[in-house]
Amino acid sequence: MHALNLDSTNRKEVRTRLACHQQLGAGTTVHSPEMLPQRIIRASALRNGVSAARRLPTIQRRCFLPHAYTDKKTIDEKYPEPPKLSEAEDPGMNGGYINPPRIKRQFRDPHGNWWDPQERRNFGEPIHEDNDTLGIFSPWEYTWTTTGPGLIMVGTFIAVFLSVTGVVYLNYPDLVAYPREFENGLQRELGGPGAVRARMDGDEAP
Repeated sequence: MHALNLDSTNRKEVRTRLACHQQLGAGTTVHSPEMLPQRIIRASALRNGVSAARRLPTIQRRCFLPHAYTDKKTIDEKYPEPPKLSEAEDPGMNGGYINPPRIKRQFRDPHGNWWDPQERRNFGEPIHEDNDTLGIFSPWEYTWTTTGPGLIMVGTFIAVFLSVTGVVYLNYPDLVAYPREFENGLQRELGGPGAVRARMDGDEAP
C-alpha cells in the first residue's frame, strides 16, 4: 500500500508539472528548488573551466606548471639560442669556447698554493673542455719509463715465469703411493654385474 501511495503521489506531481509547462509555453522550463542550486554550481564550474582553458597553455592545462616554465618569452630570455659562428670563428666546434692549455693536473706542482689543493686549480680558473680526462681523478699517466724498456721488462717476466714452470714440471716427483687393487674389483660385494666396481689387477695405471 505504501508503494501504491508513493506511485500516485509521483503521478500527481508529474501532472502538475505538465500543466505548469503547458501554461508557461513550450520554451519555458520549470525546475524544482532542489535542482536549481546544482545547475548553478555546474554552470559556474563549467564557465570557470572554459575560461581557464582559454588562458593557460596546453602543457600548463595538463600539468599545472608555473608561468615561468611555460611562457615562451620567459624561456627564450633564460635560455637564448647559441650564436651561429662560421667555421673560421669556431674551428673547434665548441661554440667559440677558448680552451686553456691542455695540461694534465697530475703534472702541476702538488705543493703549490692552489685554491683547491686536491684538484690543483684556482678559483674561477677556466677549465679545458676535456677536463674529464685531464682532472686529478682521471687515469694516471705513468712517465717513469718508456715503451721500449717497459716491453723488455714484461718480456723478461714472462720468460722467467715459463722457465721456472718448465723446470718444476721436469723435476716434479712421482706419487709416493699407488692405488690399492682388489680381487675381481669387489664386483659381487658392490652389487654384482653392472655396478661400479673398485680397482682390480690389470686396470690402467692412473
